[in-house]
Amino acid sequence: MNHFDTVVIGAGVSGLTTARLLTQAGQHVVVLEARDRIGGRLWTDRSGDTITDRGASWIHGIDNSPLADLVSQLGMKTVEFTVGGYQPDSRPMAHYGPDGTRLSAAAAEAYVADIHRVDAALAEVIAGSASGSSYGDVVETALAQQGWDAARTERVREYLRHRSEEQYGVWIDALDAHGLDDDSIEGDEVVFPDGYDELARQLSDGLEVRLGHVVSRVEWASDGVTVKTDRGDFTAARAVVTVPVGVLKSSDFVIDPALPEPLAGALDRLEMNNFEKLFLRFPKKFWDDGVYVIRQQGEAGKWWHSWYDLTALHGEPTLLTFAAGPCAIAVRDWEESKVVDSVMAALTRLYGDKVEQPTRVDLTDWQKDPYARGSYAYMTVGSTPEDHDVLASPVGDVLHLAGEATWTDDPATVTAALLSGHRAAENILGRAVLISSLPGRVA
Repeated sequence: MNHFDTVVIGAGVSGLTTARLLTQAGQHVVVLEARDRIGGRLWTDRSGDTITDRGASWIHGIDNSPLADLVSQLGMKTVEFTVGGYQPDSRPMAHYGPDGTRLSAAAAEAYVADIHRVDAALAEVIAGSASGSSYGDVVETALAQQGWDAARTERVREYLRHRSEEQYGVWIDALDAHGLDDDSIEGDEVVFPDGYDELARQLSDGLEVRLGHVVSRVEWASDGVTVKTDRGDFTAARAVVTVPVGVLKSSDFVIDPALPEPLAGALDRLEMNNFEKLFLRFPKKFWDDGVYVIRQQGEAGKWWHSWYDLTALHGEPTLLTFAAGPCAIAVRDWEESKVVDSVMAALTRLYGDKVEQPTRVDLTDWQKDPYARGSYAYMTVGSTPEDHDVLASPVGDVLHLAGEATWTDDPATVTAALLSGHRAAENILGRAVLISSLPGRVA
């Protein structure tokens, strides 16, 4: 039996942040991680002399960002790559119409203006929506207010469907009306040419992290916790659980007694999404220079509608696209080659015989990862933004939950994971702790 002040379950950014701050405060802390690596859903693949962030990639807005400040403190190299979330015009974009022809500047400007007009209407519609409304419901209300013809309406409708899919990996009718309330970016966005996992590596430095420890059960009472793993039991005064929502809701991970209300209700209203990345590296560029994003409208873009040019990251011609929502579910059991063929057919429709076969492909599979069961959490219909913070409510001074799904202001991000881990540490210590102290040495 191993006894500690605090057991942290999960060596992702939230767990490592909590453990580091507690250890710096003098606590005896252990981090239990099921995988053979740290980082959780922050995972940099370094095989084949390439660097590919298969999990988190971006800091979405570096202005007033504690995460950006921390990355700067740690000396991590970044490259600006701002797409503004799933926005229509934050950077140079090539919009292709349903017939596969690139929109003229005037046509693209009119299309983008329509999106902004509906977005402005959506803000009011969402604010006045009834509980239990989906994002699809409020979109239809906002579209109906415009009085447009069917074709014009459909272009904006499909754009908003794709926004729901690409931002949260879910079909528009399955996302709560408030599910995109956090869809805003402050300042430039950045990516990591040397790999995002450097953040996890530096956060873990000096910590007691035990890899390959699969936690199956957390038993808690007023006098402490027992954490059961496939490599023995651990006891502590308290536990911090940072596993993803998909694991929390699975039968393979048991909290006993079960989470009380209101945490149980908040967890019930959150779900893991279906969202995968597909990186395609090419021998040379066949798409237009000076374009950050390629977007396809119409039926041809039902699945593969957006490609992001990552060439600036390493100087190698690279496009990133996403299998998101219904697409991710549909291709989940496909062979990788079949997925690639489907994407290449969509690109060939736009660029013809200029398209060459990729020299390397990287396709993620978070849906089947037993320690994630999806990429990140989303709000089901009937949930509220506050459910994220409710899920982090301490259960006595014994059980604490943290992770991207437990932060209301900016969920589904590394920033949320970081700040939720910081909050858990403060709750346990009963005092404020400067997040800027993270780069300091552990006790």
